[in-house]
Amino acid sequence: MNISIIKPKKKRFNVTGNCYPHLHYMMDISAKMKKVDELIDYGDYFTISRPRQYGKTTLLVSIVDSLKNSNEYLPILLSFENIDEKLNATEATLAQSFIKKLTTDLLEIYPHLKEKLEEISNQTNSMFELSYSITKVINLIDKKIILLLDEVDASSNYVPFLKFLGILRAKFLNRFSQNDYTFHSVILAGVHDVKSLKYKIKSSEDLQYNSPWNIAVDFKVPMEFNPQEIIPMLSDYNEAENIGMNENELEQLAEKLYYYTSGYPFLVSRMCQIVAEDILPTKETNQDKNTQKWTLEDIDSAFFLIQKEVNTNFESLIKNLQNNQDLSNLVSDMLLEGRIVPYNARNTVIEKGILYGVFKQNGTVKINNRIYEQIIYDYLVVSIDIDKVKPAYFTENKFVLPNKELNFELILQRFQVYLKENESRKEETFLENQWRLLFMTFLYPILNGNGFALKEAQISEERRLDLVVIYHSHKYIVELKLWRGEAYHEKGISQLYDYLERQNKDTGYLVVFDDRKEKTTQLKSEWIEIEEKRIFMVWI
Repeated sequence: MNISIIKPKKKRFNVTGNCYPHLHYMMDISAKMKKVDELIDYGDYFTISRPRQYGKTTLLVSIVDSLKNSNEYLPILLSFENIDEKLNATEATLAQSFIKKLTTDLLEIYPHLKEKLEEISNQTNSMFELSYSITKVINLIDKKIILLLDEVDASSNYVPFLKFLGILRAKFLNRFSQNDYTFHSVILAGVHDVKSLKYKIKSSEDLQYNSPWNIAVDFKVPMEFNPQEIIPMLSDYNEAENIGMNENELEQLAEKLYYYTSGYPFLVSRMCQIVAEDILPTKETNQDKNTQKWTLEDIDSAFFLIQKEVNTNFESLIKNLQNNQDLSNLVSDMLLEGRIVPYNARNTVIEKGILYGVFKQNGTVKINNRIYEQIIYDYLVVSIDIDKVKPAYFTENKFVLPNKELNFELILQRFQVYLKENESRKEETFLENQWRLLFMTFLYPILNGNGFALKEAQISEERRLDLVVIYHSHKYIVELKLWRGEAYHEKGISQLYDYLERQNKDTGYLVVFDDRKEKTTQLKSEWIEIEEKRIFMVWI
């Protein structure tokens, strides 16, 4: 069946469904496709298991598109999305469903084989018969079939599906025999790798079927996009819109997008979409085309705006934390306590975090990207009983100076007073474990949607947490740390000074949580000067 492709007058950035080169601005996937082609040429079976909205289906569609005119390969893409639950219930119904989908797709390409393909389909009523039917289909087709199965999660919590994989495994192992033929390459795509199905299949009786896919090679193709792969998308947009940004400007924009997103496909595209469709139209226009140029400040604004969104990606992130308390606890320790977690592939909590896109790993475990850090912080803040941590008199305008600056000295003093006033109502362990989160909760209503706080956990014996607070166009450097003695305290001040140097700021703020029993009951705060830098310190 021939389908005519209607090319629109303009492309746009896309975050819903598949991406198509003639419709959407897309990042460069050529390096990824080269590695996938090598796997296919070798006849490998593999699984593309990545979090949601990570470009899995778009990659499958690109594979199909690259092979559709091949004289050697025939790609067949089948999806298990929205499949009737009854079809997964038994081995017979799943076998019938699969062969029906397969032969229906082949009929569109080989209509002259209609009678034979329909006969094969009608004679398939069990997994045993399915194995023979696949062999018959392979013998009919004059090309090597590449089978791509998308959204396998929809069926993977059913034992019949695992037995179906077992059939493919057995045929793969016998593929060079005289009587058994099978697909040249099989590609599964979904959130769960087959080895991680233990998170979906709870019955211990069913877990015996959890290793039918040990024939699959590891899929080591990075699905994130680095700055050099982001640049072609920006360049395509730049040329189409006749904006006139030079190579250096495009490179800086790509680096900034990567800084916030770590190359997460959905987040990169959504940030670009916000700039193109929400931010640029608000800029004043004149005869100078430079008003439509993207700036680094535009990317910062997109970062600020995306945090306010409620979308399925962020909802899935939070749901995975809510449904996995061990994962939520680890994330909280990393963000609030500065806990350093070495990567261990055999740690089931880390494995779940990687699986759901919460973590990335590069020697140590990290939150996937800075946008996710903000979303998780927001979630942690609202998870605390707000009546316990936010005074009724607390409003933004009490702390705003002229030129939309914040009086951060007053903010810290009020936080200090608030904790002192409510100290008797809080358990000591609660304060010690949650004081950083209490500060974030205290800070959020001041920012009141006009700013945000970037967190940078520091590797040190003091377990510091550095905050870069952005309010309108103003930046404030705040360090939170536990009291660990005078020597460590002095070291912390020196580290804050160095951090101010890197951030090109003259003023910083230090909040010290002092849990010593013999500490004074007087509220303590002071300004200190180190060369040209001023640091305001408060003890709580």
